[in-house]
Amino acid sequence: MIMPSFWKHVNKVLKEAEIIIEVLDARMVEDTRNFEIEKKIQTLGKKILYVFNKCDLVKDDKLKTIKGDLRPSVFISSKDKLGTTILKKKILEMSRGNAVTVGIVGYPNVGKSSLINALSGRGSAKTSSESGYTKGFQKIRVDSKILLLDTPGVLPRKEKDVTKHSRTGALSYGKIKDIEGVALELIADEKELILEFYKTVGGMDDEPEDILEQIAFKFKKLASGGKANLEVAARMLLKDWQTGKIKS
Repeated sequence: MIMPSFWKHVNKVLKEAEIIIEVLDARMVEDTRNFEIEKKIQTLGKKILYVFNKCDLVKDDKLKTIKGDLRPSVFISSKDKLGTTILKKKILEMSRGNAVTVGIVGYPNVGKSSLINALSGRGSAKTSSESGYTKGFQKIRVDSKILLLDTPGVLPRKEKDVTKHSRTGALSYGKIKDIEGVALELIADEKELILEFYKTVGGMDDEPEDILEQIAFKFKKLASGGKANLEVAARMLLKDWQTGKIKS
């Protein structure tokens, strides 16, 4: 659960920054949009720049369909440092070449800290695969013209969708209580990708429960008596999804 004090940091950044970057997961653009923050940005009259991170995890044919009406926008892979030069140019284009303060916002675990490190060229913002790692207000200078303001990842206040938060990585795979239920929903939604990644014996006509069981047997996630340990298999599946091993 996100602490209310996190919102104080976010509101401070929204007021101080002239341009706001909303970092989105390129695999799950709509699921990682924070409409509450977007509305605040609009109310404050600030410029917004959509950054689709983790584009290395999305197949080329899907990348062409992502942007939609979200403009201006830039594709990046902060892990591979792809697109960061284009992003800097876009920021300066939006600021008309003037020195500018840029706020970084987004869901937990979309890669805000990795983006900052890729832009600044050094380990300025600490990173972790664990959601909610950034705890407070940070200022990072990229160069003489661009100053970044980092924020903790925050969810919309009224959003309680555990499956969605598990899917996006906002809720870490290690902290999900109904891990089997979440894994089964993910298999139902992304069956083709999961079958392709794990190369299980089953096929598209198999039920999610059967596919999860096959994954458990294939990777020897077994309980006593040689039965499939579905909970352990489900946690492995969610870990592989959240850490980007399964590409969309």
